Amino acid sequence: MVAKHLNVALSLGLISVVSMAGCSSNMQEPQTLAQTLETGGELKPLQRHVELKRADLFFDIHPSSKSVTGETTLTLQLSQPQQTLLLDLDNNYEITGLAVAGNQITHFEHSQGQVSIPLPSDIIAGQPFNVTINYAGQPHVAERAPWDGGYVWSTTDSGEPWIATAVQGEGCDLIWPCLDHPTFEPQQTDIRIRVPKGLVAASNGRLIDTTEGDDWSEYHWRSEQSQNNYGIALNIGPYDKLEMTYQSRYGHEYPLVFYYLRGHKQEAKKLFAEFPKQLEFYERVIGPYPFYAEKMGVVQTPHLGMEHQTINAYGQDYKPGKYDFDWLLQHELAHEWFGNQVTNTDWDHMWLHEGFGTYMQPLYGQYLHGDALYHGMMYDQRIGIRNEHPIVSNQPMSEDDVYKPDRGPGSDIYQKGAWVLHTLRNLIGDKAFFAATRKLVYGTTNPEPGNFKPHFADTQYFIDAVNAEVGEDMTWFFEHYLYQAALPELVSERDGEKLTLYFKSTADAPFHLPVEVMVGDKLERVEVSKTPTTIDLESADVHVVLDPNAKILRQQDYVDEYSAFEAQ
Repeated sequence: MVAKHLNVALSLGLISVVSMAGCSSNMQEPQTLAQTLETGGELKPLQRHVELKRADLFFDIHPSSKSVTGETTLTLQLSQPQQTLLLDLDNNYEITGLAVAGNQITHFEHSQGQVSIPLPSDIIAGQPFNVTINYAGQPHVAERAPWDGGYVWSTTDSGEPWIATAVQGEGCDLIWPCLDHPTFEPQQTDIRIRVPKGLVAASNGRLIDTTEGDDWSEYHWRSEQSQNNYGIALNIGPYDKLEMTYQSRYGHEYPLVFYYLRGHKQEAKKLFAEFPKQLEFYERVIGPYPFYAEKMGVVQTPHLGMEHQTINAYGQDYKPGKYDFDWLLQHELAHEWFGNQVTNTDWDHMWLHEGFGTYMQPLYGQYLHGDALYHGMMYDQRIGIRNEHPIVSNQPMSEDDVYKPDRGPGSDIYQKGAWVLHTLRNLIGDKAFFAATRKLVYGTTNPEPGNFKPHFADTQYFIDAVNAEVGEDMTWFFEHYLYQAALPELVSERDGEKLTLYFKSTADAPFHLPVEVMVGDKLERVEVSKTPTTIDLESADVHVVLDPNAKILRQQDYVDEYSAFEAQ
């Protein structure tokens, strides 16, 4: 996702406690839906032993009333017996029908964005069963998508409906009945979207078919790989499309598709020309595009952007980039690897999505034009680091907890995460760094099409991958950069022809890095730890520059001062 606006406003919804007879609800009253507007955190007890196998989603979109009629069928399985099932669904929707394993359920509770469903006695652990929910209502409207989640009801310049969803921050329950935690990914997803005739519905996976009624069109999309649940997205508008077949360096081919608003073909063609260039970079540096069996897709949206698996949202209006590429397109494409192929087990490890995703932009600049772009972009990112909370707390976190700077790392999961990776890469070298990165992404250091599938990982998984490649325990490095907020400080003390260097850090773990020192016109490499190291200088007045190529993330007061000024 693009860097989050950190003041996420709560909005109002409805709470309803339902006792159904003939598929009708009997009570609704306004209330703030804190549960609905949160995603992730510690797994709820009633969801800990539930497995999601498949999601079959139907949406009937009514732009004139800004309402939706939907039907969701989830194929679930229990790993141990339980009497109640807990799903998540925003109370803006009224549930009009509910069935479990073909049995109509007439008594259930739908409140605070949660649906509590009594399970029939014939539901057996280890055997799949279906839950079907029919619902209708005016969904939560995103005030400032993608930073505030929900539906976006917009219109094009010609007045036609232009609709999108973006729900990473508040979760899948704003658009469909789901299990609102990042670890619940359907292994197959069918998405059917019915829209007024003349509009196109672009979504995840492959387009299976399109059917037509008198005044409507229905688009059937299917993902046959694990689908990131917050990445399931509806994109509706008067779209035309550009498409081509991409020949991968791995010997296979797959479709590239761009859905753009009619009347913008020339701008769309220019952006579309970047697709194969960016894919070549990612496949060369990281590995195979994960979703080659479906498509690499992008859709023009009325909000800035989001990493919706195989149908990334793009809303930057084709603005030229100062680094010779569209940064938004490149950043959201990064999430197909970091976020969709590998997904964090908990929002506490969100830096695995955003730190790596952010680091891909300077890496791409370096790939295109060399070190000048790389260092310029890294410095831009350095200015935004806040160092107020650790990047990783190692405890369950909601998405809101991570992004709110008063209690979580906020934007540091982006810029600081990227700088941690930059420092690590300089420390262990490209071979080990990119091998560990591939292990994080694919679960193997030798990914080939067909020998990997989407999986979950946390920070320790990446640390273990680094340790395996380096051949030693590198936990100390991450103790200083991920698990505490304050940065290590490189202290230098000058006494005539003597220069003493050491690191100060509040973390207890050892800390030692090679530091480049420019002494006059000579570059020296000094091993520096918490214990002072003294080197001899050629004269008392020789000019000294520490870390002249900015290879180390460290405390620098002048950067903090400028960052605070910019934040005013």
